[in-house]
Amino acid sequence: MSRFDVNKIMQMATSAGAPLMAGVGLLAGVGYLGKNSIYSVEAGNMSIKYSRMSGVGSETFREGVHFNVPWFERPIIFDVRARPQTLTSLTGSRDLQMVNISLRVLSRPDSARLGEIYRSLGLEYDEKVLPSIMNEVLKSVVAQYNASHLIVQREHVSKMIRERLTERAKDFGILLDDVAITHLNFSPEYEKAVESKQVAQQNAGRARFLVLKAEEEKKRTIIHAEGERESARMIGAAIQANPGFLELRKIQTAKEISASLSQSSNRLVLSTDSLLLNLMGDKDTSSFNSKKE
Repeated sequence: MSRFDVNKIMQMATSAGAPLMAGVGLLAGVGYLGKNSIYSVEAGNMSIKYSRMSGVGSETFREGVHFNVPWFERPIIFDVRARPQTLTSLTGSRDLQMVNISLRVLSRPDSARLGEIYRSLGLEYDEKVLPSIMNEVLKSVVAQYNASHLIVQREHVSKMIRERLTERAKDFGILLDDVAITHLNFSPEYEKAVESKQVAQQNAGRARFLVLKAEEEKKRTIIHAEGERESARMIGAAIQANPGFLELRKIQTAKEISASLSQSSNRLVLSTDSLLLNLMGDKDTSSFNSKKE
């Protein structure tokens, strides 16, 4: 609209007098009331109202459209969805080892205590409370365990931290949906000492294995020697009881030798003495030769 048109409108409004100005003011007031008397709460949020007359109220309003009295009332929107927060703390264990531990929590405000939370902490309640109480609980729990127990009993330590932190957060109107240890490590000196201990234990275990192996070898040798001795005694007793036993053993040995030679690709010619087939003794041979003469 041009400058001339604006001036013309102003002249017309001035000539119309007070009734027109009153109408314009009424329309502006109605527009202001209509705009500021309705507000909406998005999904995942809740609201409370601040009144110039009574202060922060305790009544809560869920998602949707709600009414309030303009200028006298003002909505305060809270995000009541669970939000993650991670804290890393360097603390000491029971055996005075420094432990670097990271803890993740999912927190949300208690919807029944939104007014109390706003009055005491404001909308940034989690940033004001959670870091301090998480650090406090971590130090108190970790100090009860040795460094090695923190690794072996990690699940139990995490459970104790969750229980204590949940109770501590309730004092401030904060609910915890989950608490978990995400990272746990020790100082480089302690990790090197643990590694050296593991290597020493492995070497000791290997030495014990070698000792047990040597003892078993010794037992096996003794048992084998006792078996050979018993076998020789039995063979000697059998020869004394029946001289024909020796001849039978010669025949068996000759059969074993001939079987081995038959499977060989080489062709060998052996005497009966080599095959142990001279079953007749020297006495029998001499008597046979005398008869032949």
